[in-house]
Amino acid sequence: MMSLTLSKIKSNQEDKFEDACESIPVATTMNLPSSLEECTTGLYLFLNNRFSDAINLIHPWSKNSMYHSLMYGILMVVKAILTFEPHDLQIGMMAAKDALKTCDNFRKKTKMTLSHLVSRQGITAITEEELHAEVCYAECLMLKSFISLIQEESMLAFLKSGISVGSSYHIYKDCEQVLTQIPDNHSKAHKHLVGGIKFGLGAFNLMLSLMPPKTLKLLNIIGYSGDREVGLALLHESASETHINNVLSLLTLLFYYNYVYVAFGVEKVYNSATEDLFLVYLQKFPNCVIFKFFHARSSMLKGDFENAQLKLQECIFTQNEWKQVHHLCYWEFMWCHILLQDWRQAYHYANLLSQHSRWSKAIYVYSKAITLALLPSDFVKSVSEDMNSLFLKVESLKIKFLGSAVPIEKFVAEKGQRYGTTTGWFTAQPLLEFIYAWSGFLVMSKKNELISSWLSIIDKGEDLLQENPHEVYGTDDISLLNLLKGLCLKHLGKYSKAEYYFNRVIQKKKSLKYDHYLVPYTYYELGILHYLKGDYDSATKNLDNVRNYKDYSMETRLQFRTHIALEQIAKEK
Repeated sequence: MMSLTLSKIKSNQEDKFEDACESIPVATTMNLPSSLEECTTGLYLFLNNRFSDAINLIHPWSKNSMYHSLMYGILMVVKAILTFEPHDLQIGMMAAKDALKTCDNFRKKTKMTLSHLVSRQGITAITEEELHAEVCYAECLMLKSFISLIQEESMLAFLKSGISVGSSYHIYKDCEQVLTQIPDNHSKAHKHLVGGIKFGLGAFNLMLSLMPPKTLKLLNIIGYSGDREVGLALLHESASETHINNVLSLLTLLFYYNYVYVAFGVEKVYNSATEDLFLVYLQKFPNCVIFKFFHARSSMLKGDFENAQLKLQECIFTQNEWKQVHHLCYWEFMWCHILLQDWRQAYHYANLLSQHSRWSKAIYVYSKAITLALLPSDFVKSVSEDMNSLFLKVESLKIKFLGSAVPIEKFVAEKGQRYGTTTGWFTAQPLLEFIYAWSGFLVMSKKNELISSWLSIIDKGEDLLQENPHEVYGTDDISLLNLLKGLCLKHLGKYSKAEYYFNRVIQKKKSLKYDHYLVPYTYYELGILHYLKGDYDSATKNLDNVRNYKDYSMETRLQFRTHIALEQIAKEK
């Protein structure tokens, strides 16, 4: 067994992490305990921004060790997601497939499920190593499903991924049942096993709990069920313990509270228990670029935009090996400057993204156009950009997923055609709509002065549009500003005034010609307003009204949000 010499990370993970030494020995033999130890070392290298060192340590054993194969697959898939380069996507797919084969070699060869095998033949029917192989195999199935969807983007890939995800879920459930019959031998390997099962079941419970009711009913029929509170609790337990999947558990929690909940949740945007746990990890890995990034994001959600920008700058300066991480920072920088109304800097970061990132050219070009609309003509001339051309270009930059356009890209492409071919619209209007689509008003809701500043812009736009209403889009334009005005007033706690403006949108629903999404979204916002007032019956009634509408922009997103809101109200009644 190899003796690890990463001097300052060899000690227990409970100790404060500092840095790793330069010399990394190559293992000559590998068993379960040594593979877990070496993969933990690889993970620590990764968290210390030594990405190539982590890959070079893990790769040599990736075809002979289940944990090495899993860890190598994770690293390659993460890199593929960051770059979106075809070559990296292919490497990620191959790594995920190889990991499945490697893990399968260590699994118990039986036609029965593990739980049935153990119940019939006793716990001696399966070894600890075989149980580890099941957990690794389940995680590799999820990994392969994810990269397949990104790379192949077809309905067949979607169906295959669904089958793989289902198999993964049932393996975790099986392992959970078997684990209840295994005595805890207090070994390090057993902790890794328990932690891996908690991570898998926690992630599945969380994911399934977010499904809309119709989808959830179908999943329940075929044996899938999810409880959000159970999922979050399992992930928190997993992230709090010492094992190979604890960082993945924490990152799942961070992504949920910093992004998923902001887009789909009910007003609250962070969790104190997760924040406390995150601070512990920050202390252990103070230079980790991923943790710095989430630290910046959480600062934004607290209204501390200055600290958020400092942390994002640190992210960029901390490492240059995976420059695609910089693109994540550019995106958040762009939003900081948009929300703070610094149009030049917002344009600067949108331009950087359009030039260097492969994720969504349509979104980036649209972002450039909507910020240029607010900049003086001399600046627009200095950057040699034509706003109308940018708006019209968005349509050609859309990508397809499972044969269909990505909803948010479809939305901005339609808006690009509108703003690129018409005049007479309020210059801040496209940006205001874009902010709403990305939950930007909720992001800055902790800063009343910011909300008030945006409310002033909306008031100015309302005055201009009422004086010179557009012949075709007039009602749609005013209704958009009424929705956003109500939203700002809601965040300022002026519920009666907010309700008035929401109702104005609903009263005009039959007069809308294009932006039919405004009515169901207004019913949603009105429902949340009543929820905040404690009037759960009125909240439920308005949220139920959302279900009466279909075939409008960003429909699926609103279905998710409505489902989660109704679920939250039902718990509190």
